[in-house]
Amino acid sequence: MNFEQKFDYIVIGAGSAGCVLANRLSKDSNVSVLLLEAGAPDTNAEIHKTDIQSMTSLWGSKLDWGYSTEPELYLNKRQVAIAQGKVLGGSSSLNAMMYVRGNRRDFDLWNQLGNEGWSYEEVLPYFKKSEDYEGGASEFHGVGGPLSVINYANPAPVSQAFVNAAMELGYQGNNWDFNGERQEDGAGFYQSTRTRNNQRCSTAVAFLNPILERSNFTVQTKALVTRLLISKGRVVGVEYTQDGTLHQVKAESEVIVSCGSFDSPRLLMLSGIGEANHLKSLDIPVAVDLPGVGLNLQDHLLLGVGYKCKQEQPAPNLLAEAGLFTRSHSGLENASPDLQFFFGPVQFLEPEYLYDGPGFTFAPILISPQSRGRVSLRSNNPQDLAIVRTNYLEKEADVQVLIRGIQLSRELVHTHAFDEFRGEELAPGADVTSESGLSEYIRKVASTVWHPVGTCKMGRDQNAVVDPQLKVHGIEGLRVADASIMPTITSGNTNAATIMIGEKAADMIIASR
Repeated sequence: MNFEQKFDYIVIGAGSAGCVLANRLSKDSNVSVLLLEAGAPDTNAEIHKTDIQSMTSLWGSKLDWGYSTEPELYLNKRQVAIAQGKVLGGSSSLNAMMYVRGNRRDFDLWNQLGNEGWSYEEVLPYFKKSEDYEGGASEFHGVGGPLSVINYANPAPVSQAFVNAAMELGYQGNNWDFNGERQEDGAGFYQSTRTRNNQRCSTAVAFLNPILERSNFTVQTKALVTRLLISKGRVVGVEYTQDGTLHQVKAESEVIVSCGSFDSPRLLMLSGIGEANHLKSLDIPVAVDLPGVGLNLQDHLLLGVGYKCKQEQPAPNLLAEAGLFTRSHSGLENASPDLQFFFGPVQFLEPEYLYDGPGFTFAPILISPQSRGRVSLRSNNPQDLAIVRTNYLEKEADVQVLIRGIQLSRELVHTHAFDEFRGEELAPGADVTSESGLSEYIRKVASTVWHPVGTCKMGRDQNAVVDPQLKVHGIEGLRVADASIMPTITSGNTNAATIMIGEKAADMIIASR
């Protein structure tokens, strides 16, 4: 191996976890850190705006990896685009900026699965460490951290009606905090990762920009890592291409892979770490036979239940203003909620259901899916995207949750709170009431919330990829730290939990020096 440079730590991927790791690891001036990002700098002006038009213009652009699933058998063989950021900040530079940590039971479940150190009480300090919360410090919120989190100001009247409607049905309300003591069974307005002057606060803005002048920190963009360099059972460096030139750099201490739930397993497999038969079929020498790499793929699925609105509404500042977390049926009181709602004064519907006038949409979301998918290699060419097959709605139980979501949307809209707003149902249509009709609608229109997780899962079973210290099983000098390590998906948008993973990973790495 012909190493051009050496660093103590090499972090691959400047996304929601990678930017955090770069910041925290390079705080010690005696430690050198290299951050490699396949995408561009975050100089596109649209990244930093928060209006919906600017945000959606980034999806499918050159700042997006361009992933789509294979034809999904249980979604009428539709291919579903899943945006993943290819830019400094990763998906935090493209996402809808909603800040939802997940349910405390999510993390306690990780702990129960044999992952010491990952219970809710143990991860809460890392959420608080990142945060600069507009609402002030408390038992559940932090201030003074790099990540600006703000409350939602001036919701549309119809979004306030959503909260009032939920309260009519017996849910809690009145400044409900989804990131507070209790997430579920309360309706409220979403917090977001935006600055006080209403600019996007990506992890590049929060964690990278303040450290760019550190002499011990180097960031390289448009640097595609092609493989991990392995010697005698240890990852000793990284190979990457930049401007047509191949580079090899050495890691004196560790390499941390933070490429996300598609590209972290892809890089491991390209480097010979994965299921042996799959690697051999692509002429990739096997370094570690680790069958779980790429398995356990989970994602959140949503759909629109739309209505005409009797009144014009102000344009929202977030894709979803109001929300609710609940359970699809009784008897699950000690489980995380399986149903989340987005709500806002927009028509978030397939084109055939849209109409030229004001509207509002309930978007029920499947947040505890039982279906599992897989990420695999298309070839041994590092330029090729991975094959993504999610198996959305393979399990009938997942369909039943979304059926309940449609039914609950209708219960909410027929409360007194919506009397002055409620118009005709646009989608799926008031005449679609049978279970078969609702199921048909769900399989026709349901799509992703772009929250893929789980493909390098943490644990100790035969399909685990990393241990609770995020060290890859069977090899030295390598960790994975991003959403791919989640053994089970969190209840709600995954960006906040991914930032927490970066914080906790950095602390564990520093403690192991």
